[in-house]
Amino acid sequence: MIRSITLATVFGAFTAAGIVYAVSQSGSQSMAAVSPGPTAQTGGTKLAIDDWPVCTSMGTVESETDWAKLDPDFAAGKKALGAEDWNGAIAALKLAALCEPGNADIHNYIGYAYRRLRQPGPAMGHYQQALRFNPRHRGAHEHLGELFLMLGEPTKAEEHLAALETICLIPCDEFGGLARAIAAYRRSAAR
Repeated sequence: MIRSITLATVFGAFTAAGIVYAVSQSGSQSMAAVSPGPTAQTGGTKLAIDDWPVCTSMGTVESETDWAKLDPDFAAGKKALGAEDWNGAIAALKLAALCEPGNADIHNYIGYAYRRLRQPGPAMGHYQQALRFNPRHRGAHEHLGELFLMLGEPTKAEEHLAALETICLIPCDEFGGLARAIAAYRRSAAR
């Protein structure tokens, strides 16, 4: 009887500790759940990058969340993205990545800022990192597809569109954004 009571007490303590830990971690996980908005910027090797429509919804990224609840560096990075301060966004988001190195959203946002600075190498690395952390990250698939268009590789962009079609069981902004970017790329390349 005493043995059963002791086991029940120990089990209850471990269960309570697990619940306390889970509740304390839910705040940091909610920061990682902020999804990036759709984008559409790219161009082929024969096309000027400036000919491509640039994402219009990333500009509203700074108004998506109550900033008081976010990591200050993450919040500053998202505000910088909204202000189109790409270097400022990269600096702030890299600091946020030090606290949450496995956050796919942070890497997706850093990749986006690098892409807007026309630095495809670092952009590619961060998008791929985001997909390593979350293979179903819709924003990273969309942005990586757009980067492939910028590099003149529409077939690889279509692979990410196919991935989005599988991930988005119902229509999603990321699928529509990449589909429009691919269609615009095809129209421009046909001229």
